Amino acid sequence: MEVIRRKRKLAAMLIITEIIDDDRDEEIILRELAESRKEVSAVFQKRMNEGIYNTLIKRHFRDEEEKFQSYFRLTRERFSFVLSLVEEDIITSSYNRVKEPITAAEKLALTLRFLATGESYRSLSFGYRISHSAISKIVPKVLAALQTKLVPLFLPPPEEIRWAQKADEFLKRWSFPNCIASIDGKHVRIVAPAKSGSLYFNYKRYYSVVLLAMVDANCKFLIIDVGSYGKEGDAGIFKKSKMGELVKNGTMFPPPKYLPNSHTLLPHVVVGDDAFSLSEHMMKPYPRAQILHDEKKRKFNFCLSKARRTSENAFGIMSTIFRIFFTPINLKTETVDSIIVVCCSLHNMLRDDYLSLNATKVDITPNLEGFPTQNLINLAGTGGFAGAEGFEVRRQLTNYFSPQ
Repeated sequence: MEVIRRKRKLAAMLIITEIIDDDRDEEIILRELAESRKEVSAVFQKRMNEGIYNTLIKRHFRDEEEKFQSYFRLTRERFSFVLSLVEEDIITSSYNRVKEPITAAEKLALTLRFLATGESYRSLSFGYRISHSAISKIVPKVLAALQTKLVPLFLPPPEEIRWAQKADEFLKRWSFPNCIASIDGKHVRIVAPAKSGSLYFNYKRYYSVVLLAMVDANCKFLIIDVGSYGKEGDAGIFKKSKMGELVKNGTMFPPPKYLPNSHTLLPHVVVGDDAFSLSEHMMKPYPRAQILHDEKKRKFNFCLSKARRTSENAFGIMSTIFRIFFTPINLKTETVDSIIVVCCSLHNMLRDDYLSLNATKVDITPNLEGFPTQNLINLAGTGGFAGAEGFEVRRQLTNYFSPQ
């Protein structure tokens, strides 16, 4: 008996040590330690018979493709494809104590539903008959696997992107020549991380991490930068990001090209709003005071805003599909970063499917600018120093849109 007591005491000490490493307070440590000693609840023991995956999804959604897609945001074919990518990384084999472990399909289903609704772990635990403590381990693991497998497929590195093709798409769809992408940043609302001070506290007076993205003419994400502190200014985030170096150096840009039906040779550009500084490869609108009495500048702003709308639309579409962005995300910042990257990758995958199904139709993307207003807001419009080359490129484009 003494040996058994010593083993139990040692196990308890190991549990406490592991919990303390997560910087949680004593009350949470004691509560989790007490929960670890409890027997598995009868509710969770009936997962195979009463859990959502086995009752609703495998039975009622068997022939209901539309409802399946509405529930997971993915078609059954896409769900199987994603599962095939991550199954080996998230599967759990049976052992003596657990004869029927949670399957890889259940883990993926749980994670996708979490992204689609933003439900709390405790809420999901009642439906899926999986304890919230188990869900707190499953979701980050599945997100990590999804990030590893999906990013190379749907968010390839800049050197693999066909930038000249992106410029042709912007000209064809949005009538803006020599434009390879639109750029914008959003604050993703989170619950204040422990011991973070004011690092994540932004100018709108809530806590957030920043998502900075370059978007193509079809509202697909090209390059993203995730995880900057909410308190950081837009100019600092952009300059230190990968896309900031790309725009500054212009190394990945196609060579300068003549404007349509013109002898004017101009470099390729990225279009953004007032939060970014004007440069040779970055176009932003004229200040409001300058367009009041200048029709040419007002028309340039209109054409630029029409092209720049793709970034706003991309954020809006992603948010309406993955409604986890509708509520403050109460997870570790590392997990929040994974959520954003995975949602951007899944968004690109869904856009590919949408564009292939509507290849012969006119794709009118809804104007979702400024939506949602609570959890995805613009960066502060402070701009930055402009270069002389930027003024000249903008002047030439202004003359192109308003020929004499």
